[in-house]
Amino acid sequence: MGIVVHPATADRFEDLAVMLGPRSPNASVCWCLSHRLDSRTNRSLVGPARGEYVRELTRRPVAPGVLGYDDDLVVGWAAVAPRSELPFARSRTIPHVDDQPVWSIWCLRVRPGHRGRGHALPLLEGAVAYAASLGAPAVEGYPVDNRGAKVDLTMAYVGTRALFERAGFELAAPTTGVSGGFPRVVMRRPLT
Repeated sequence: MGIVVHPATADRFEDLAVMLGPRSPNASVCWCLSHRLDSRTNRSLVGPARGEYVRELTRRPVAPGVLGYDDDLVVGWAAVAPRSELPFARSRTIPHVDDQPVWSIWCLRVRPGHRGRGHALPLLEGAVAYAASLGAPAVEGYPVDNRGAKVDLTMAYVGTRALFERAGFELAAPTTGVSGGFPRVVMRRPLT
């Protein structure tokens, strides 16, 4: 049986912290902010301030992403937001395909010990469904085109072209971006 996906709202912050937070409270780990914030703001948030910033994101009308659950245990995360709110809106390496107000999915994470069970696809589909529920006309992802080769886990958060294709996305454009030694592509799924 698959996982159940819910928006990462304030009442689910502790589960979000399990997926994104550091083992040490003072560590300055990503918290999935590296591609959500401009570099200056991202660098200015250190230690616990990063988690507090994410906590505030969960209190907004639009959650910062979705969480996947196997029974009551959180096992996955997918970041999704309007591209216009992200640094991707100004990216030189990830091109705009057109002027549609698309949403972006840029981070997929499955909890250690739960990988290899097929959780990434329902996470991705849950992020798409969440964007659709809020009126997104299309959703984009920027995965690697690894052509079946193994992707280093530290760089696998962007997903793979094959995963996005299984979720109904189609190749929309090449990019000049590279992750883990593989070229990145723009994958798009229309929602309207």
